[in-house]
Amino acid sequence: MRPEVLLATPGVLDRDTRAIVLMAFLAFIVAMLFICVLIGPETDRVHDFYTAGRRMPPLRGALVLSGVYLSAATVLGTPGSVAVFGYDGLFIALCTVLSLGVLLLLAAPLRESGRFTLGDTFALRAPGPAVRIAVAVVTLSASVPYLVVQLSGAGVTTTVLLGISGPGAEQAAMVMVGVLVVGATVFGGMRGTVVLQVIKTILLLGMALAVTAVLFHRFGWSTDSLVDAARDGSGRPATYMRPGLRFADASTSAPTLDFIGLMITIVLGVACMPHVALQLNTAPDAPAARRTVRHTIAIVGGFCLATTVMGLAGSALIGVPVINAADPGGNSTLLMLTGELAGGSSTHTIGALLVVLVASAIFLTTLAVVASVTLAAAGAIAHDLYTHVLGRGRTTEGREVAAARWASAAVGALSIALAVWAQGWNVLILSVLALAVAASCVLPALVYSFFWKRYNRTGLLWTLYGGLGSAVGLQICGPTFSGSPLALFPDWHLNWFPLQTVVLVSMPTAFLLGCLGSVMGKTARTAERGAGRRTMVARE
Repeated sequence: MRPEVLLATPGVLDRDTRAIVLMAFLAFIVAMLFICVLIGPETDRVHDFYTAGRRMPPLRGALVLSGVYLSAATVLGTPGSVAVFGYDGLFIALCTVLSLGVLLLLAAPLRESGRFTLGDTFALRAPGPAVRIAVAVVTLSASVPYLVVQLSGAGVTTTVLLGISGPGAEQAAMVMVGVLVVGATVFGGMRGTVVLQVIKTILLLGMALAVTAVLFHRFGWSTDSLVDAARDGSGRPATYMRPGLRFADASTSAPTLDFIGLMITIVLGVACMPHVALQLNTAPDAPAARRTVRHTIAIVGGFCLATTVMGLAGSALIGVPVINAADPGGNSTLLMLTGELAGGSSTHTIGALLVVLVASAIFLTTLAVVASVTLAAAGAIAHDLYTHVLGRGRTTEGREVAAARWASAAVGALSIALAVWAQGWNVLILSVLALAVAASCVLPALVYSFFWKRYNRTGLLWTLYGGLGSAVGLQICGPTFSGSPLALFPDWHLNWFPLQTVVLVSMPTAFLLGCLGSVMGKTARTAERGAGRRTMVARE
């Protein structure tokens, strides 16, 4: 997203509207953070800090889980994908809903086996520090890149809303957002995060309802008129509703594979992110966890339907050439569309209120998601590494909660530093990398742990480390990392792997390694038992 182009776009935000937005925006955010801190855990009990006491009823749990699912990538990226890529963007929105179907299958066993972190889930199958360390490494490998993307997007969005631009302004905004989130996580724990997620989901639904109502009123409540106008505004009316635009610049064989790989990455990766699994532990039991996911499907499905309408309206009212000038990925579509609708409102006050609603929803989305991911990463450090590896399970609850607070601050500081350092880069690859790590490591390990009785410690370690190594290694060797104008490092040339999405290779590799590791681990244990029996016979 290029703030200087976006600010110069007619109809985005005028100075008077921006002043109203700033005042209302700051008042809202300060109030939310204050509530988050006040409602934090009253005692240093581990189950309060990580799971909010496991008393979350399904409906409230669905509002929280919906907030976890609806990240900034969904709120900003999905309308942009629909606006710029048409048919392919519609499928990207659909995949977010389909991923909840995967989570529905895993919800009951995850809740039954889960205690606080993924390390607890896998430790039931293979106890020991090695498994805890591997799970913590995978959790951090998925969480930190995801945090960097969220903070980078928050920095750019905040500067646009405040009417300023420049690298220094974006970096300052990243630091401000990061510090606010870290403070909310450190003092609020899961209870504070739950409050943020509930308010965020309600605000997002209200924003989606208001914006779509204004849009349909603009197009005479006719879906056909909206789609026809979107085709005309895309600049590619003949191909806009046909598959292939998302990877149109790839080679002849790569577009189909990349598109399939992207769908698999979203469907399987989002469902297996560590902070999503952590959220299921707030349900009182497994049936409640399943009901929570079922309610979440309805909420997220409705919101994704609204984002597709916003995307089509962005192409119709703004035009894809203008959107691409501000941001080739289309993440600025919602902001530009809001400015267009606000400029066309009957009164200045209605337009300003619409902008305030969208701005607060976007900013609160970033705060809530970053808080959830930070809490999951802190749990991996404090619960898996500090308590069960260093402390051998003998650490007191008060010390573990204190360690979790310090870990939250450390993870937040690291993510802020990386986001500031990577300012100006195309960090969207990191979001895909995080989802690829989750799909390539966590999903195979969960499937084997829940549904294969012969799965053992060796297979689990091979799955986690093998999936992580293949996902990260192939992503580094792919065209999104280097060798192309939109790559993370366009001047480097490591791109020998042809696909932009790696899960088509990394996920089967992890499944295969898990199977081979389990077989070899069983053979090694059998040989050890045989050697032990022979030694005992010889001694006798």
